[in-house]
Amino acid sequence: MATGGWGPGNGPGQPGGNGPGGQGGWGAPYGPPQGGPYGPPPPNPAGPYPNQPPYPYGLQPARRRRGCLSLASPFGLVGAILRSAHRAATRLFAQDGDGRIEDRTVDRVQLARTILGAAATIALILAYNVNPDRWEDAAYGGAAQLLVAPFVLIIAAPLVIVGFISYAPPHLRPHLRSRLRTPLKAVGWYVLALIVIGGVLALTAMTVNADDGKDWWEYVLAVASLIVIVWGFPFFFMASLYSARSAFNSAQVHPMLPPVLTLTLVWVFAAFSLIGDGMPPGPPLVQLCSTLGGPLTVTAVSLWELRRMRTRFGVTLRT
Repeated sequence: MATGGWGPGNGPGQPGGNGPGGQGGWGAPYGPPQGGPYGPPPPNPAGPYPNQPPYPYGLQPARRRRGCLSLASPFGLVGAILRSAHRAATRLFAQDGDGRIEDRTVDRVQLARTILGAAATIALILAYNVNPDRWEDAAYGGAAQLLVAPFVLIIAAPLVIVGFISYAPPHLRPHLRSRLRTPLKAVGWYVLALIVIGGVLALTAMTVNADDGKDWWEYVLAVASLIVIVWGFPFFFMASLYSARSAFNSAQVHPMLPPVLTLTLVWVFAAFSLIGDGMPPGPPLVQLCSTLGGPLTVTAVSLWELRRMRTRFGVTLRT
């Protein structure tokens, strides 16, 4: 029954009725009909901004921005310097490339061997070394081996690589020789870093005098020495660590070269330690285990790594 537009409509869908399109039962709203001639617009689940996806879990918190104020604190500045040195060292001396095989099992075994070797060294020092400066000597010995390892590799690695390439089939030798560019570049960067650091410090010590009036070049040398001490020393330490670990990116030549070079390095260090320091204190069995325990365990892990490369990945010394 019609009401002349003043009462409720005839149906729930008519304007002015009690249905979803009604306005409280008092007729249609003023102005043009909503939705145009084709009905009401479809609902927009994305909200008022159609180009942005809806957030199913409510509003997301704003991301905290790291401004320049973080460098004002000493810890922030030291962290920035160490991160910069670490990025440069990894970019130059830790290039795995397509030749290195990632084997997490081997990495875990190597880490476990390192931890057990350090624990055995500590136990032997506590049990048989009566030197009051034993901890200081052990720390200096470990740091010295870390710094000397790249130089030993620079001397011994060419002989190992020449023998390695000579053992390969004749048709593979040109290919292996062509891949020596990356290890040679790593060696060149390491030697260049050593020359720059040593040259700047030596030149500063010989020429800069704090008593006389400083010239402009003395200030330049002082600033360069400060940069070498603050940034160059951490970089050189990380470069030595990564160079010894990756054997100057030798996996670029062949995946089996790093474990072979590790075998050579550990036995060279064992010979140097035996010649320089002699047998460690303790009973004969303890002396034998202390002298040969490290090289033998490293050799066992390296041979096992070579075997896994052959059996699991099909890599051999002649491929």
